[in-house]
Amino acid sequence: MTGDPVQKELGEYWRTVECVKAIDLSTKPDSYLAERIEAARLLRAGQTKQGIYSGLQIETFAIVREAARRAIGLDAFDVQLIAGMAMARGCLAELPTGEGKTLAAVFSACVRALSGRGVHILTFNDYLARRDAAWMGPVYRMLGLGVGCIQEGMSLSEKRAAYGCDVTYASAKEAGFDFLRDQVAYDRDAIVHRPFNFALIDEADSILIDEARIPLVISGAEVRASWDTHLLASVVRTLLPVRDFETDGEHRNVFLTDAGIEKVESVLGCGSLYAANNQTLLEAVYCALHARALLRLDVDYIVRGDRIEIVDEYTGRVVDKRHWPDGLQAAVEAKEGLFRNAQGRVLGSITLQHFFRLYPVVSGMTATAQSSADEICEFYGMRVVVIPPHTPSVRVDHPEAVFTHCEAKRRALVREISNVHALGRPILVGTASIKESEGLAADLRSAAIRCTVLNAKNDELEAGIIAKAGMLGAVTISTNMAGRGVDIKLGGSDESQRDAVLALGGLYVIGTNRHESLRIDRQLRGRAGRQGDPGASCFFISLEDDLFDHYGLSRMLMTRHRLSLQDEALAGNSIRREIAHAQRIIEGQNFGIRRTLFKFSSLVEVQRQIIQARREEALLGSGQPEMTTLDVSAEASSEFSLREPVLHREGVQRFGIDRMIEIERRATLFHLDRLWSDHLAWIQDVRDSIHLVHLGAREPIEEFIKWATDEFFRMEKSLDEAVISEITSIIRTKGPIDDELDRLRGPSSTWTYLVNDENQFGWGVEMVKPRKMAFFGIGDSLVAGPALIGSLIHGPLFMLTLLLNHIFHRKRKS
Repeated sequence: MTGDPVQKELGEYWRTVECVKAIDLSTKPDSYLAERIEAARLLRAGQTKQGIYSGLQIETFAIVREAARRAIGLDAFDVQLIAGMAMARGCLAELPTGEGKTLAAVFSACVRALSGRGVHILTFNDYLARRDAAWMGPVYRMLGLGVGCIQEGMSLSEKRAAYGCDVTYASAKEAGFDFLRDQVAYDRDAIVHRPFNFALIDEADSILIDEARIPLVISGAEVRASWDTHLLASVVRTLLPVRDFETDGEHRNVFLTDAGIEKVESVLGCGSLYAANNQTLLEAVYCALHARALLRLDVDYIVRGDRIEIVDEYTGRVVDKRHWPDGLQAAVEAKEGLFRNAQGRVLGSITLQHFFRLYPVVSGMTATAQSSADEICEFYGMRVVVIPPHTPSVRVDHPEAVFTHCEAKRRALVREISNVHALGRPILVGTASIKESEGLAADLRSAAIRCTVLNAKNDELEAGIIAKAGMLGAVTISTNMAGRGVDIKLGGSDESQRDAVLALGGLYVIGTNRHESLRIDRQLRGRAGRQGDPGASCFFISLEDDLFDHYGLSRMLMTRHRLSLQDEALAGNSIRREIAHAQRIIEGQNFGIRRTLFKFSSLVEVQRQIIQARREEALLGSGQPEMTTLDVSAEASSEFSLREPVLHREGVQRFGIDRMIEIERRATLFHLDRLWSDHLAWIQDVRDSIHLVHLGAREPIEEFIKWATDEFFRMEKSLDEAVISEITSIIRTKGPIDDELDRLRGPSSTWTYLVNDENQFGWGVEMVKPRKMAFFGIGDSLVAGPALIGSLIHGPLFMLTLLLNHIFHRKRKS
């Protein structure tokens, strides 16, 4: 896609809206609406792609609008129609908070469902999927469209039925996990997805950017950890900062000093820590050191029962099923004195970023996308369409109050909250961590102010706490949990005190930190002033906050502006401009990091697609492109038999054609899954330590590409040898072979989780991070290192080369 990734000129959309509104269906019976949708289905089958955006869309939107009035009592605003049109075109609709994006999604879903190939509406969690499917379901059913909802724990048949509906609501993660389960199926009846068609992503900027590069993982058999993690935790606990180890300016990486290396080698008695035979030990030591120095209790994670639970930095919520990479997860558990029995053997993995790219068309909706429009356009080809609110916002966004140090900020926060609370106006305070939320709550209680705390430690109480957050006199302290998908009703859940709260100016939102992403700040401000209600927001920040400390900005700003510690907020706008500038630079740097990491994961994704294509041939018969429409019959030749006809004929003579094809299928699937799992483990080991190649003045991304490609071809060769050996052994086994076939099965049970590699050693990070001084004096542009530039130039060429090599390699063998 070329041109401006942000579209604000909506003239074409407004003209189409007028055409939709000109169609009066108020006197037509319900049956007429369903009949016209069915007629549109038939018409869509014979139309070009462009046709869906012309007359067919106009009539469909008019029908859906009337159905929503009748079925759920909602009359769509013009801006909701525009959002629906933008999403139907594969754009990301930015519609302000509280403007009814849930209904807008129904319009685009219905238009895209006319193809008969299914629509997925992907949400942040199971609760939202269930809520939206139940809420909007009557509209679809009135039109004769099937609507399904995916929930964790459903049976295969239930999921297959739900995915078979015209419109399916699911969390993005559960849809991705189901895809991974399909990839390790040993029977076509275990496959629940049908070929992908159209995805509409709710809270799209969060899922497409913040969550997108987090790998989804499916695991099976168990393996033991290689090193005593508790021993290593005790060793690194004795190391002293600065003398034995150092962190970089952004606290993303940690390094042993010469003194630290000598101390570790002496305690462990392992000889040189950097010897080739100590590679896994070196990785384990760095995991332990990373857990000790960079991951903080009640900030990055909490301990609940006998488990580590990761806190999402963007939402403040405990993230279900999320782990760090196994070595780092084990190190954090050891740090906190927890014990684990085993680790999972990874069977398959895919990042959400690559999962979404499997859909031919992806669209989305959110309230905060403009600042990330370039990234969304680059990775997904989506233009952001900015849509104005139905009712203009009257929220007052005060300029932030900037303090030189945290103690001054805390005192000012208590004063501000006390003054506003005395009026009875409801207050929502957004904090950056559990520790900060609980510390501020203690300060307020000392000042005789009653408050309610919402954070990851009591997330199960979220709905009840938020229901009361808009009541008179309410003071709610929250991490970013109250940021997305939350509607705080003024006056409480029943709005009984609404008029009184409106008279006081509505909800007052206070942020206690600026975040690395401006989108998070905007989401917090957006809790106030929804749908034209009054409200206000203000940020209280200090130059000692984590954002400034992590990026080495505190001392710079103090020196640059000749500041000394003071109790009052800093006057003037220059410091605010510098902070806003730094925030833009940090956003750009994080974009660069994600771009670089995408290069690493893209190589593995190409390899996954090659392996999966071969797996589909084995599972469903050769020459058949779509998994859910395949029939395995006695006449269908297996991919193996085409390459090894002599061995195949020998097996057919003993077992018959049906049995022999089943043997070939089982052997191929079993060894393919085993070797691919080994390959993924190898890839993870390389990722854990690839940053160390800098010690030899080599570029991590170049070395990774070389190593991973060589290893992939070795794996393919090993696969062919293993399958031939397995089939030969079975054919020549005397007596029944049922036990042999039973052995060639996948694991009896699997489980899924997400890998939280946000803080994993920063491998590749240093290639895109300018030095700290780059925050000032070079404008808004980033300076990419030569490795990044090289990867951008050569990455696509490498992918093409890999695919061509694989094709020719396969042809030579067949």
